[in-house]
Amino acid sequence: MSETDVRPAGELTFEEALGELERIVDQLERGEVPLERSVALYERGEALKARCETLLKAADDKVEKIRLGADGAPSGTEPLDP
Repeated sequence: MSETDVRPAGELTFEEALGELERIVDQLERGEVPLERSVALYERGEALKARCETLLKAADDKVEKIRLGADGAPSGTEPLDP
């Protein structure tokens, strides 16, 4: 994906954002990127990290544990971390 067709981080799925973030980290770790490009990649990486954190938090909020009634049958759900 070139710089001209980069999608905003807020439009990416978790998997897309994480994959792009991993590619950025790889590029920066190799140290073969000019300084100006490194700064741009770092800024993009920060946006992707924030997107991943937002999506993980949303998924975490949806995780619930099943409450069992006295008979052992499911009787509803409650947040996993009250």
